[in-house]
Amino acid sequence: MDLKVLAVGDVVGKPGMDRVCRSLRYLKRQTNADFVVVNGENAAVVGMTPQQAEDIFDAGADVITMGNHTFSKQEIAQYMDDNRRVLRPANYAPQAPGYGWGVYDTQKGQIAVIDLQGRCNMDYGPDNPFLAVDKILKEIDTKLILVEIHAEATSEKLAMGYMLDGKVSALWGTHTHVPTADTQILPQGTGYVTDLGMTGPKHSVLGIAPRLSIAKFRGDLPERYRWAEGDTKMEAVLFTIDTETGLCRCVERVDICD
Repeated sequence: MDLKVLAVGDVVGKPGMDRVCRSLRYLKRQTNADFVVVNGENAAVVGMTPQQAEDIFDAGADVITMGNHTFSKQEIAQYMDDNRRVLRPANYAPQAPGYGWGVYDTQKGQIAVIDLQGRCNMDYGPDNPFLAVDKILKEIDTKLILVEIHAEATSEKLAMGYMLDGKVSALWGTHTHVPTADTQILPQGTGYVTDLGMTGPKHSVLGIAPRLSIAKFRGDLPERYRWAEGDTKMEAVLFTIDTETGLCRCVERVDICD
């Protein structure tokens, strides 16, 4: 029996939220997805509010993952303590609010989700994700295991993929907001993609109005970042997993774009 997992790239600002609310259930139906994971850490551009989390769940998500902007909206801290379906990176300090991994019931068995944050070129210093995930895997009984690594460096994501190959069902990267073309099944059976991409403005620089990013790189006076206007997109990857072996049978991009 197969279980289909839909992983949706970082939701950026109001345009990303509007796209999720409009399109996630449609994409879930079109792909026959059994389980949906959405990265929500940029829903408020930096961070996510409790109401935005509720809206993403109402749109069809089963789990929301976060990243380096997890606590940019501090009101999310108590919400994350009370809701195990919102995950912050598991390699944060142990006193951090919330949970870094969880096990969830589906009609096709229990599935574990682990959220990690990379350290290479990031602006935050969490614990070593490679050592952290080893400890977590010893606590998980189910064969169905999903891992997200929120990281800048493609090398760090690939290294994590190969380290966990055959040990987890699927592993994907987030954070760069640029989809990669390397959807694949690694040699020992783990589904992999370096970056899902993003959900938000189509004509933008990582979701932000291009003129603001251009001004920054030119050295102009700084302005507060704002999302771009216009058409939107949802970038996502579908993993088909064999529930008997816990390994991946197929990986495919299922992007939506205006």
